[in-house]
Amino acid sequence: MKVNLSFRKELISIQNELHRFALKLTSNTEEADDLLQETILKALDNEDKYTPETNLKGWVYTIMKNLFINNYRRIVRKQLYAKQTEIIYSNSLQVSGKDDTETYCDLKEIYQAVNTLPLEYRLPFSMYISGFKYCEISEKLGLPLGTVKSRIFSTRQKLQKKLVDFIA
Repeated sequence: MKVNLSFRKELISIQNELHRFALKLTSNTEEADDLLQETILKALDNEDKYTPETNLKGWVYTIMKNLFINNYRRIVRKQLYAKQTEIIYSNSLQVSGKDDTETYCDLKEIYQAVNTLPLEYRLPFSMYISGFKYCEISEKLGLPLGTVKSRIFSTRQKLQKKLVDFIA
């Protein structure tokens, strides 16, 4: 691979501006440092895709913005899953009307069974039983509607097999 020194020098020269942009995006110095580092690495990894004598600053800013958006979406998905799990737990306690040890143990077993499922099945299922419609789940997770329906159906079947003792 041919090393383009002018590309690297120009990348270094805009590093302070990139850091300020990262600070505006993240509002946190440590996160801005991480975003800057990730952006520079991505730019260096994709140096061969850069067209010389074009707007390097714009190209790198776009990389940074896309990395920030992707990281933000990842965080939101994790928080959404955690929030949905809390809602499921609190809703199931309210529906049961019981707060005894037996109910707690049953719920604990149910949550353990749900948590053993792969994330790609667990997340749509958790969202569905929390009240999201199929189309909302499809949109939020970026999955085709048929895939969402299939995963929820498969999850139900798997959970029924695992929890056959609790149905009786």
